[in-house]
Order: sequence, then structure tokens, then C-alpha cells
Amino acid sequence: MSRPHSQPTPEEIKEKKDLEEALEEGLEETFPGSDPVNVTQPAPSRGDSHVKRSD
Repeated sequence: MSRPHSQPTPEEIKEKKDLEEALEEGLEETFPGSDPVNVTQPAPSRGDSHVKRSD
């Protein structure tokens, strides 16, 4: 069953606003470019096992 639709919490609103601002900044810094902006870091693949990433 699905949840009834409710208003977003202030935390959800802030998170969405922050994400939109990060995407906009990424677009401005990379324009013009051919690759789409990606705010999140993809999970490492098996071939990346030798690379150390900070979280």
C-alpha cells in the first residue's frame, strides 16, 4: 500500500533546495559542456578496488 500524500517536512524542503542549488552551481561551472552534471558520487566498481575514496 502507498502512503497518503502529505506535505514535505521543513528538512525535506531544505534538502531539495540544497540539491537544486548544487545542481545549478555544477551547471554554471561546467557550461558549456557535453557531459551532464552529477552531484552524487557513483559507487565504486570492482575495478576501483585499489582506489581509496573519502566519504
